[in-house]
Amino acid sequence: MARSISKKELWSLIEAYHDILPEALRKELYEKILENRLSKREAVEVLEEAVRRYKASLVAPGEAVGMVAAQSLGEPATQMTLRTFHFAGVRELNVTLGLPRMIEIVDVRREPSTPIMEIYLKPEIAKNKEEVLRIASEIELTTIENITKTVTLDYYEYSIILELDPEMIENRGVTVDDVVKALNRIKGRKGKVEVTGEYTITYYTGIEDIPRLRRMHDRVLGLRIKGIKGIRHAIVKPIRDDKGNIVEYMIMTEGSNLQAVLAVDGVDQTRTTTNNILEVYEVLGIEAARAAIINEIKKVLDDHGLDVDYRHIMMVADAMTYTGKVRQVGRHGVAGEKSSVLARASFEVTVKNLVEAAMRGEIDNLSGVIENIIVGNKPIPVGTGAVKLKMKYEFPLAANNSGGEE
Repeated sequence: MARSISKKELWSLIEAYHDILPEALRKELYEKILENRLSKREAVEVLEEAVRRYKASLVAPGEAVGMVAAQSLGEPATQMTLRTFHFAGVRELNVTLGLPRMIEIVDVRREPSTPIMEIYLKPEIAKNKEEVLRIASEIELTTIENITKTVTLDYYEYSIILELDPEMIENRGVTVDDVVKALNRIKGRKGKVEVTGEYTITYYTGIEDIPRLRRMHDRVLGLRIKGIKGIRHAIVKPIRDDKGNIVEYMIMTEGSNLQAVLAVDGVDQTRTTTNNILEVYEVLGIEAARAAIINEIKKVLDDHGLDVDYRHIMMVADAMTYTGKVRQVGRHGVAGEKSSVLARASFEVTVKNLVEAAMRGEIDNLSGVIENIIVGNKPIPVGTGAVKLKMKYEFPLAANNSGGEE
């Protein structure tokens, strides 16, 4: 067996590519070659292959990377289905996939149609199913409506009579006293709360107006008893290895509240995620939002078996986040903020864009691709059109002294 290459030998080999490979890639190659204990010959082969692949991946000057990325994502999107599926292995949760989900991502919707969180727990807790179930119970939102069997409005005494469901009370881990405390927390409450049976509570509202009593009825049913606002449902899901053995348990939720969930004891903050990109941006910042956009687009494509170059997905995420804020790909975001009048007009609401630009006296310098295609008076600034060539002619001395006419 060949001797493993030494650190000193390897470093000198890698530094020979100082002007070709970026620093991050050189460091990664150094660590991986040492980790796998390669011989000098094997290390040289790996480095040569890395250089070959790196050079093959470089973009040629003048390449229309934006248009290539748009086509790379746009063409597979036509093959996507328009359905909502059950989450893999979880019948209780639905998740929006395909084109509707892709549209949600690039439009940066305030809230996805099916907000979902994947909550991972710290290693010392993740294998204890009882503890994971307890945390799931704490996280899941429980309102009065969830544990109530029947609700009756008494128009004579202007009261609301709640008949609680004993089975649901036990399942949700709450008590009748918890319900009473929730009713007593109602802001501007005038009436009183009485427990009139083992599982019966009467709330005398103090209201003497039927429309207001009905509004109070809706408000009472929505009162939070325990759990995190926005988390409508939480289930525990086992994670298995290749042999089918349970490695750990994680919690999947219908609904999302990243900030509140990250504050729960036992939650692994480094792995817990949500499919709500704006929430990621508000809680964790723009870099995390960029990573979330990339991951969410990749998930949609992978679910349909579509292979898109990872760099094209990164290009879309970069365009949406490079200003420091998450912007949609549309007339209210990336497309609508272009400096070119013609580029904005070509996307949507053509007349409106042209009229507003005329009123403001805007000038289009025709520096981009779209506007030059529209006008057609000069090469578009991509490919050979991106190059401006200047030549200096030097005439032979004899020709200059010949006295002949040019």
